[in-house]
Amino acid sequence: MLKIRKGDTVFVIAGKDKGKTGKVIRVFLKQSRALVEGINRVKKAMRRTSQDQKGGIIELELPIHISNLEVFCKTCGKPARVGIKMQENLAVAKKAKSKVRFCKRCKEVV
Repeated sequence: MLKIRKGDTVFVIAGKDKGKTGKVIRVFLKQSRALVEGINRVKKAMRRTSQDQKGGIIELELPIHISNLEVFCKTCGKPARVGIKMQENLAVAKKAKSKVRFCKRCKEVV
C-alpha cells in the first residue's frame, strides 16, 4: 500500500521544485511515481498531428518519484510522514478491520 494516493495534497522535498505543493492527479504503482499538478513541468517540442491541433513548444507535467514527495497534513498545516494502522469498522456487524493512513506528527487520520 502506497502512502500517497490520488487527490492528496503533497509537498515536494527534493528536486528542482523543492518547497512547492500540489495535488496528485495520478499515481503510477509499478514505477513508484506520481503525477502532481504544477510540479515537474517541462517544455517539449510537439509536431502537429492533425489539422485542428497546434504544433510548437508546449509545457507539460511529468511524473515525479514518490520518495521526493511528502503528504501535506491539513490539521498540522505542515508536511508530515504518514503511517498506516488498523482501525475497527463499527458499521459492520462482524469485527472487520480496515487500513487507514494517519499523520505521524499529530496522529490524525489523513
